[in-house]
Amino acid sequence: MADRALVDLRSDTVTRPTPAMREAMAAAEVGDDVYGEDPTINALQAEVAALFGHEAALFAPTGSMANQIAIQLVVPPAEELLCDADAHVVTYEIGAAAAIGGVSSRTWPPRGADLDPDEVAALIRPDGYMAVPTRAIAVEQTHNRGGGGVIPLATLQRLREVADSAGVALHCDGARIWHAHVADQVPLATYGRLFDTMSVCLSKGLGAPVGSLVLGSTEKIDKARWIRKRMGGGMRQAGVLAAAGQHALRHHITRLADDHARAARLAAALAPFGVVDADSVRTNIVPLDLTKAPVDALALGSAAKAQGVLVSVMGPRIVRLVTHLDVDDAGIDRAIDVLTAILR
Repeated sequence: MADRALVDLRSDTVTRPTPAMREAMAAAEVGDDVYGEDPTINALQAEVAALFGHEAALFAPTGSMANQIAIQLVVPPAEELLCDADAHVVTYEIGAAAAIGGVSSRTWPPRGADLDPDEVAALIRPDGYMAVPTRAIAVEQTHNRGGGGVIPLATLQRLREVADSAGVALHCDGARIWHAHVADQVPLATYGRLFDTMSVCLSKGLGAPVGSLVLGSTEKIDKARWIRKRMGGGMRQAGVLAAAGQHALRHHITRLADDHARAARLAAALAPFGVVDADSVRTNIVPLDLTKAPVDALALGSAAKAQGVLVSVMGPRIVRLVTHLDVDDAGIDRAIDVLTAILR
């Protein structure tokens, strides 16, 4: 079966550049970014920094690298990062904080977007007493393993107060913060003001083939450039990649509402089978809990794939469906037909 015949709901990272994006990439003006001379990268960095109200930004090849650069900016080696146990930075980045940054991490129980700032405050360790001091808190917006949940603005504002009171930094893994912006209509600059460092991704949801950015103060981003080079992330004529990101920012943010609507329709169709709470699906991720279903995750994934629908198996009884730029209404209809037949 040809790839284009598939309905690929595994992730919003599987999208292909649109024809218009490819044209923008082909026309990009380029230079050597290690020397800071790529005009398209420089323009993208300035644009994204301005969107979030930060002084500066740095383009990185991946979201994991962007997160790990940011963590090294706010947590010295042998000191502590706090985050939830399902956070991407400690779940899907292969221990990079410890292996590369020498960072110790401690977690609170996973609650997705329903985190409790007071619970986080109680975990913060001060200097002294031979304990590992807490230097930063990380949150994920939207929350991947939390079903694409959106952390409410009031919760983030309270968490900022907690961080300020304790004298620690606050980092946002904003890989899908564009979805939170569209879902809750919170201005990007409002989010930006809450965090000392951020990472934002162009290849999740927005449809760029590659790329994330680290945001922070000018001083932090100057240091981030050195960390990026140390990690092997210095690129040369990478303006062709930045041009894809520029196109994504200008054309693919508001359309995320279409992905949200399709995810809601998918969830509503599957809710009668007891595998998802349709009311909890607010962005582009539909988590399926197959605990009471007649099939486990592997069986569902295999059966769906045989009929041209790809899903992500996240555990023995957990499946994730993600809507994106390359899945239209017809694709959702087909996915509903296939998945409901398997779940009956």
